Amino acid sequence: MSPVPFWRAKSLEEMSVAEWESLCDGCGRCCLVKLEEEDSGAIHATDVACRLFDPKTCRCSDYANRSVKVPDCVTLTPHDVRTLGWLPPSCAYRLVAEGEELKWWHPLVSGRPESVVEAGVSVMGRVFAREDDVLEALLVERVTRWPLRWPPGAR
Repeated sequence: MSPVPFWRAKSLEEMSVAEWESLCDGCGRCCLVKLEEEDSGAIHATDVACRLFDPKTCRCSDYANRSVKVPDCVTLTPHDVRTLGWLPPSCAYRLVAEGEELKWWHPLVSGRPESVVEAGVSVMGRVFAREDDVLEALLVERVTRWPLRWPPGAR
């Protein structure tokens, strides 16, 4: 009998740093620029990525220093995971916080990081540009719905 996986046995607060970091599936959806409506607080995702996003790996190019280089980068905490409405529904942190199972394509389940791309969860090939390459005034033209929705077939 195999042991219970850590994400089922522990709360988010009980996880080690390595366990916490391994929950990230590397989809890159949280690295896309979001716009917030001042009046309503509604959040809209774009297909424009953070300036540190590496589109070839769907990872941060300077993860250790991201909060210094990008001051509005959110370093997720268990509290944030439970309160941020803009985390994609497929986000493993969100799923675990909500008592849901990790999906078949998550690398901790599949054993393969490529499964995130194969399932259509990753932003691989879907990023228009990095934020430094798009005029801020034109970001509204890059608003799209897919980053904050379940990808077809990924449930």
